[in-house]
Amino acid sequence: MDLKKHIRSIPDYPKKGILFRDITTLIKNAEAFKYTNNKIIEISKNIEFDKVAAIESRGFVFASVISYQLSKPFILLRKKNKLPAETHSVDFELEYGKATIEIHKDSISKNERILVIDDLIATGGTAEAAAKLVEISGGKVAGFIFVINLFDLPGNDLLKKKGYKTYSLIDFPGH
Repeated sequence: MDLKKHIRSIPDYPKKGILFRDITTLIKNAEAFKYTNNKIIEISKNIEFDKVAAIESRGFVFASVISYQLSKPFILLRKKNKLPAETHSVDFELEYGKATIEIHKDSISKNERILVIDDLIATGGTAEAAAKLVEISGGKVAGFIFVINLFDLPGNDLLKKKGYKTYSLIDFPGH
């Protein structure tokens, strides 16, 4: 299946100069959504990991399915002030601004291997922050799986240079 046909591109969103790759058109198509999740599961089966973590909010869509199908615990990496218990937090830069993500302090035990899933890798700021949260919590990043890699933006290369394994289902230019 050509998943690119199921991704909508929206120019100048969320700000001028950004070409937004929208997965809502993929997830509203049952066949494409099932295919995507099956591909992520296939990749996941070749990675040793203890828990699945996902980055808010589109990462939740895929990671919850993977967690359920592979019987692995699911960890939420959320925007600032969205988690009710004690958290670790990391500030980072986005292509279009600044943000903070957090994790509950009791989400990860020492040396647990965490598979991080998100819909897209662009500049790598969010993914790098996710890795820092895993490591601050005592865990190890088992790898990253993204539905989309914006190959002409530095995110994927940034993660690889830091020693992280990355996987993606489709490549798009970021501009």
